[in-house]
Amino acid sequence: MRTDLAFGSYDVIVVGGGHAGVEASAAAARMGARTLLVTPDLARVGQMSCNPAIGGVAKGVVAREVDALGGVMGRATDATRIHFRMLNRSKGPAVWGPRAQCDRGLYPRAVRGILDELPMLDLFQEMVTAIAVEDGHRIAGVTTRGGLSFRAPAVVITAGTFLRGRIHIGGEAAVEAGRAAEPPSVALAQALEEMGLEVARFKTGTPPRVDGRSVDFARMEVQPGDPVPYRFSAYRREDIPEQKECWITWTGPELRRIIEGNLSRSALYGGEISGRGPRYCPSIEDKVVKFPAARRHQVFLEPEGLDTTELYVNGLSTSLPADVQRAFLRTIPGLEKARITKVGYAIEYDYFPPHQLRHTLELREIRGLFFAGQINGTTGYEEAAAQGLVAGANAAARSLSRPPFVLERDQAYIGVLIDDLVTKGVDEPYRLFTSRAEFRLLLRQDNVVPRLGPVARRAGLLTSAQEAALEVALRERAEVREWFDRTRLSPDVVNSLHDVPSGETVSEAFRAEELLRRPEFGARALAVAGRAPFRDRAGLLHAVEVEVKYEGYVRRERERAARLRDQAEFRLPEQAPYAEFVTLSAEAREKLARIRPASLAQAGRVPGVSPADLQNLVMEVRRWRSAARRPDSAGQ
Repeated sequence: MRTDLAFGSYDVIVVGGGHAGVEASAAAARMGARTLLVTPDLARVGQMSCNPAIGGVAKGVVAREVDALGGVMGRATDATRIHFRMLNRSKGPAVWGPRAQCDRGLYPRAVRGILDELPMLDLFQEMVTAIAVEDGHRIAGVTTRGGLSFRAPAVVITAGTFLRGRIHIGGEAAVEAGRAAEPPSVALAQALEEMGLEVARFKTGTPPRVDGRSVDFARMEVQPGDPVPYRFSAYRREDIPEQKECWITWTGPELRRIIEGNLSRSALYGGEISGRGPRYCPSIEDKVVKFPAARRHQVFLEPEGLDTTELYVNGLSTSLPADVQRAFLRTIPGLEKARITKVGYAIEYDYFPPHQLRHTLELREIRGLFFAGQINGTTGYEEAAAQGLVAGANAAARSLSRPPFVLERDQAYIGVLIDDLVTKGVDEPYRLFTSRAEFRLLLRQDNVVPRLGPVARRAGLLTSAQEAALEVALRERAEVREWFDRTRLSPDVVNSLHDVPSGETVSEAFRAEELLRRPEFGARALAVAGRAPFRDRAGLLHAVEVEVKYEGYVRRERERAARLRDQAEFRLPEQAPYAEFVTLSAEAREKLARIRPASLAQAGRVPGVSPADLQNLVMEVRRWRSAARRPDSAGQ
């Protein structure tokens, strides 16, 4: 009979070392909580299991938000990025999305180096198999596979795809694994389910990788990175490595014919996989079946690193057998002779529907237990990192008796993400898009530091070095804005800045800020013409230009957000007896009792709750509170 060995006590324990676990443990440690990160393999902390890329539309803003809150992802991305592009640059700045391809080998080493800088963080290599609970509803710690026991009043689970993970390569082959060549976490999944939590299954997948030496790049379109320097990290200036090119090619009718002839051998279409996959990142089988009118599909070849010829074949995620993958690759221009270095696969895993969480990412029914990442039904490194930071911050706050850390929908994409999870739930792996945010003009990638830096400082999420860097960044931004406000440019300077029809030249001086509001003037040109005394560091001039040009729109959006905040002030009691609120529709009563929103605004975002339900809900809650205060209600 095994006897568990007490091996240490902590304020916070984080289980799992992926992107969620990294940010959770780092956030808790930065807040001053004695923190332990437990993961099966410390060499894989921060591992990029799928595409070694960070960012994209909305996702890039989230990566910057994580950084502004003191997180790890921005620094690690800058230190290891080998290709960068700003997506959606042809559209408005509210939907710009920075995206970086990283070196797969360097990224986890950069992450480990950042974690090692945190004196309040310990790391331990083992697999957690059990959760200790006291009084039936309060976390007490964890136990590992080897019988070691660690105690803490707050535990964050960030198990990724490891909970009863099962890898599929075709309908004939399935392997119990949490990631390629790594065992699944079965005991922990069973322990969580035995707590009475609702559990479900999702799936995701990866494409094959190929040897770049076997690729004919002459048959592909080159995709160079952006030449303008860009950094995800606001607080630390990392050295950026050598940059590499990406490549674009296309599928064709022969690939469609091969896939249609082998659908029965696909784990997805052959019935081996029961979990639902991400709609916005479909497998090549899904693309062929669900988009029959599409003549071709785009394929991106992206480098895996500086010291390898291996390429990630983005766009060909699949669960078909290896021989089919080889056959369809050879139908793609440039890949006719490609050698596969790693076959694509699908992975099915447990997740816990997120309606069981509070906005702090703490389980409603188990005090001190927090979930973050794919365990909550999300997909993507950035979504995982964002949840990890919030869960780690709140685990530390729980342990240190501090106020909870919650971001609102008008404060951050992170707030949109978590509110969507908790109030709407998921029926497919959740991915963040700009369209999910009703205040996206406020949530730009260029304003993350003034938007979230002070929030992070108040919450205690920044190190002393980060606080000093924040002060510099805020001061420099204020100085640039002040220069545009007070500097007047002479008529000669103004007339020289742009082409004007004869007779339409200006004859008086203008403030630089007045000119900047006009579409024909840019901040950089005005700063050069006015001999501004500052340098354009980290895109500062662009950020101020967007701030000035869109000031009227931003003001109106802030006013709209304030009105919704007023609505959110009507708080809903945790123990409200929704089943007794007969003026609400049956669907609204069921959904509200299940999700238990904290405010009227959150209730309004619950699917199935109508505007009429919201009006009646206010009346019902007031009536219930009034009855609860009456003396004759005591004991009832």
